[in-house]
Amino acid sequence: ASRQRQALHAPPSRPLLERSRAQDLNRRRLPVAHVGHRGPRFRGGECSAFLQQFDRDRIGRAHEGHAPIPRRAVDGDAPVLQALAKRVDVVDAVGEVAEIATAVVALGLVPVVSELDLGFRIAWCCQKDEAEAARLAPHVDMNPVLLKPTSDVGSQVVLNGRVWRDASAKDYHRRKEMLFGECCGAVDRLRSRYEVVVMEGAGSCAEVNLMAGDIVNLPMAAYAQAPVILVADIDRGGVFAQIVGTLECLPKEQQAQIKGFVINRFRGDIDLIKGGVAWIEQKTGKPVFGVLPWFNHFGIEAEDAVVIEKARPYIPSCTGSPAVAVVKLPHISNFNDFDPLAHLEGLQLAYLKKCQPLDGFKAVILPGSKSTCSDLQWLHHTGWADALGRYAADGGNVLGICGGYQMLGRQVHDPDGIEGKAGSTPGLGLLPVETVLKAPKTTTVTAFSWEGFKGKGYEIHMGQTQLVEGSALLTVESRNLASCHDRDGCISADGKVLGTYVHGLFDTPKITCHWLRHIGLASVEVTQVHGPAARDEAYELLAEHMVRYVDVEAILGLIRQ
Repeated sequence: ASRQRQALHAPPSRPLLERSRAQDLNRRRLPVAHVGHRGPRFRGGECSAFLQQFDRDRIGRAHEGHAPIPRRAVDGDAPVLQALAKRVDVVDAVGEVAEIATAVVALGLVPVVSELDLGFRIAWCCQKDEAEAARLAPHVDMNPVLLKPTSDVGSQVVLNGRVWRDASAKDYHRRKEMLFGECCGAVDRLRSRYEVVVMEGAGSCAEVNLMAGDIVNLPMAAYAQAPVILVADIDRGGVFAQIVGTLECLPKEQQAQIKGFVINRFRGDIDLIKGGVAWIEQKTGKPVFGVLPWFNHFGIEAEDAVVIEKARPYIPSCTGSPAVAVVKLPHISNFNDFDPLAHLEGLQLAYLKKCQPLDGFKAVILPGSKSTCSDLQWLHHTGWADALGRYAADGGNVLGICGGYQMLGRQVHDPDGIEGKAGSTPGLGLLPVETVLKAPKTTTVTAFSWEGFKGKGYEIHMGQTQLVEGSALLTVESRNLASCHDRDGCISADGKVLGTYVHGLFDTPKITCHWLRHIGLASVEVTQVHGPAARDEAYELLAEHMVRYVDVEAILGLIRQ
């Protein structure tokens, strides 16, 4: 795979490590270990050859699930670099731009900075993928305030990794001063442990109606005294107005925080935009650090459900390949559980929102949900419940993960009104289980086995599910590194309906193979470049993409300053 990739995509003219060695020969390499739920991994290729020189004691501790041994502290606080997006469309572009434009640029900076000989330890203030790219265990300080929408006007607020409260939009905005303090505390803690912190903004930094309550973009950068890179999305059009208009919407002191721009998602002949880049630099007096072309030779996991918003009816027989359906719930969560399936050759993965006949699908998956009871009611009201019942009665394979597992049972009880009005919601009745939603929230890294095949994943759910009859699906061998002998999930008497609380089920190739055999698709090949290994390769390719098209040295100059 590496040879094929090198043949298709020539390396940068000045390879990343070659440049860094020439400039920083006397610097120590950065040891970064990933100690999250998937364990430590190593990337091959030019941009990560140095990983083989890791301190063995660090790797050993990472493999045991401990934090890497901290390097010697340096004087002063860690520098912080922030990348922000300019939102294009007030209605629907927040997720689109935040997911594609900013996240890709900032995510690309993480392995680039991590793998230069700068003697830096790098932390990321955002989400799991970026921590993974930096070889760090995800930590609540990297995302201290998390909003999980429960309706169009309200969200569950997760503060420092624990459910804090359900809040309306107005209630949330009234509490932003306190929440901003929590974010500042998280940044301070990261700066005390790492030499570089990379932050990603959210949405637009120039929403004039929300600017006074903004706690994630320029105010956060000002607190951290961080240089800011504004990321613009040219694929949506109007990139020049995006950049100049954003600056015009900002007061002078915030304009000064922005040190330059990156233009993302460019298609076509890159020479054609050179005149536009010169115009931006002349108009703003700030540099354009680079123009990132559209990439098709690798993929990065999406963070937001905007990438599956265009779910549409799908007819399996049209492609000739076997197909698996995922029901696109209104409050779908953890949909990247299925990315490993989406990348399998010879298998089609379809997200379905509108109820349709399921004949022809080899399996149907009910994913996780941010609001189980609401989505369960939606299944009943839209006809999905009946369609799934008919499909299962005809011998179809059904899999439910987390909230989807809860929905497959007979009842979901919410006596304390955790998800809204207290009461019970009838389940789909496809598994002999009942669920009671209750605090506290379960959050574990989970090692398990399924009929002799071992895997690792994670659990994050409210409530407990009890088997009324029948058999458990998985044997749980440890949670958060503590050995145990528990059971998880359920399998129906005919073996066709499965349910589990474990996310990341398909990250382990052997588990994926076993499930494919279970649904009659043993012929679909699962390579070892799958799940975490595939993401490793994508992070490396993204780093190479950044080095080729972005003035990384200029950005590193901001960090050094």
